[in-house]
Amino acid sequence: MGRTFRIKVRMRRFRRQHPRIAFAIRSFMIFSATFGGAYGFVTGSRSETSGYDPNAFAIGASFLFALACLGLATLSMRLRFVNKRMRTLAAHNEALIDRNWELKEAEERARSLFEQQGDLIVLRDDQGRITFANDAYCALAGQARRALVGTRFNFDVLEQGDSARESNGTRIHDQRITTPLGARWIAWREGYVRLDAGQPAELQSVGRDVTDRTETERALSDARDQADAANRAKSRFLAMASHEIRTPLNGIIGMGGLLLDTNLTPEQATYARAVKTSGEALMALIEELLDYSKIEAGKLDLELRPFALSNLIEEITELLAPRAQAKQLEIAAYVDERLPLEVVGDAARLRQVLLNLAGNAIKFTASGGVALIVEPGIRPTEISFLVRDTGIGIAADAQQRIFREFEQADERVARIYGGTGLGLAISERIVKRMGGRITLTSEPGKGSTFEVAVPLAPSQTGPDQTAFPSPDLTAKSILLIADGIEASLIARRLERWGGQTCLVSDGAVAEALLPERSWHAVLIDRAIGAAAADRLGEMARTHAAQRLVLLTSSSRHEKLSAAFTGFLVKPLRAASLAARLALTPEVASPDLAPEPVEPTTIKPPAKGLSILVAEDNEINALLMRSLLTKLGHRVVIAVHGEAALESWLAASTAGTPYDLVLMDIQMPHLDGIETTKRIRAHEAATGGHHTPILALTANTLVEDRYACFEAGMNGFLIKPLDRDKLAEALAGLAASRQLAV
Repeated sequence: MGRTFRIKVRMRRFRRQHPRIAFAIRSFMIFSATFGGAYGFVTGSRSETSGYDPNAFAIGASFLFALACLGLATLSMRLRFVNKRMRTLAAHNEALIDRNWELKEAEERARSLFEQQGDLIVLRDDQGRITFANDAYCALAGQARRALVGTRFNFDVLEQGDSARESNGTRIHDQRITTPLGARWIAWREGYVRLDAGQPAELQSVGRDVTDRTETERALSDARDQADAANRAKSRFLAMASHEIRTPLNGIIGMGGLLLDTNLTPEQATYARAVKTSGEALMALIEELLDYSKIEAGKLDLELRPFALSNLIEEITELLAPRAQAKQLEIAAYVDERLPLEVVGDAARLRQVLLNLAGNAIKFTASGGVALIVEPGIRPTEISFLVRDTGIGIAADAQQRIFREFEQADERVARIYGGTGLGLAISERIVKRMGGRITLTSEPGKGSTFEVAVPLAPSQTGPDQTAFPSPDLTAKSILLIADGIEASLIARRLERWGGQTCLVSDGAVAEALLPERSWHAVLIDRAIGAAAADRLGEMARTHAAQRLVLLTSSSRHEKLSAAFTGFLVKPLRAASLAARLALTPEVASPDLAPEPVEPTTIKPPAKGLSILVAEDNEINALLMRSLLTKLGHRVVIAVHGEAALESWLAASTAGTPYDLVLMDIQMPHLDGIETTKRIRAHEAATGGHHTPILALTANTLVEDRYACFEAGMNGFLIKPLDRDKLAEALAGLAASRQLAV
């Protein structure tokens, strides 16, 4: 069967290859068969011995004719079937021709796109020879395609960029190459492709000219570097300017304070206070400019440390209380007891924001007061700080503008109240840096409320302070005779402690209410009038066990009526109010006990410290000598770093080392940093006594402080010097020295 099939295949192949010979052979065989058959029949029929029978002949002829007709019919049907197949094949062939034409057209289109696109395309075999290069590659190379194909042509590489490889194996890298058009940056994507199943894979490299983009990126990078350098230069300039301004300011403010300690006439005291106040105002302006420059340079860093929330708020109100009371204003604070005792955040920056807002509230308020209220925020771990005042208010069209740099509500306000317009801009940026927001609600003539909402997580280390015990005032009546912002906050706190609080502002109404019931405590604000307060205190003797009078710091030394069992100084601390209400009541108490205070552990030194002061400015040296001498210490002045080092070495060698060195940072010959390093190196080499060194610096940049600590200093004091902070630091050092002895 297989042999027959092979013979048929060969015969068909022969017919396709030699159609004329096959036709001649077929025709000859048909003619021979027909002629032979006809000739034999005729010859046989004419023979005398053939036994010719006309009837049999007719029958045979008819049979043969029938066979011939059957063959013709069969042939006709076969021809019709073949024709049908031919028509089908012709139609299919025509469809294939159309499809082939479409494929050729698509191929031409793809090739045209392949050739005309701007990307460079080149294929190389495993030997690195070029098998294909598109027009863009040829144009960049400056050679014809036929000259490139088969060669190992490559561009000269001037600079090789970073290389990376994708997960599919494609390599990506940039090159700066030499071309007839000049140096160009090309971004290459290289990967292996297989064009034919029977051929090895070829390396396809697709490159894109990214010269403009790369040069733009480098120009932007250079511009950014220049901007960073400019910011650094600006920061250094501001630091230098701050140092040069702070140095004389230290003398102005310090000498002004020393002058106020002397015997002056009222007129001289007024002038001296004006000098000191002006110096402090200039100092505040310098601080704002430095903060703004830090924010602009992106150097505002936050320190996340646990701090006591209520202490921070109450310290702010006590710090601002003298300024508010000088304008006959009230300032009060309220911290919701639902808040944690300690939270984690940047206490210094939060204090800066709240001091700015509360300070502005005092500045723009002529009557009434300022309240600082702290409550839980609307989001988890968020705390809301409300600064509310009864001042001039802010128009709606100016409420967004005042948060911009150097902007105020209007020119009239700027002329009347002054200011740079930087405080709110700095506060808003600090709050945003802390992840919070600051909003304003205000109405002209009715006051303003600034809300600062920042996320502050509860401290996980355990609070350093314990919660003060809240008094149980359940079902106890308390009469509060006062008016103003603080009175409403006191009433709010008393109600949270369970007290039934009655708040009245009129003395006559209070006199009528006193006999109506037995009061657990009566709180009388002396702001209603000294005589009225004393009269109400006398009337309350028989109606209240506790009779407390509310005083300001300026009036606490005035003679008070013996009818009162105690007093509280405004702004009130919640712990002080709770302690007073929890005390055992005494109806008669002629002598007023002072407000409970925490016992101090720092006592003035019985013997002064031996202090070396390295200061090149004569006025500041004189100021330091005067301040330290007044505090009972012995002072030696060195005018530069070399003199300070020599004095320290001489004292150490003589066996009378200094107890403390106050080191100025910027000095001639040898600066404070290098002097400190040499002192520490000598101590390490000899194993001698470790002398505490504090930096005297007018530089407030973080890197300057780090430099002080890296040099071996124990701390720093920022000019202009605060007398109280200096005394506190020296008292702490003296106490530690006595403990060591």
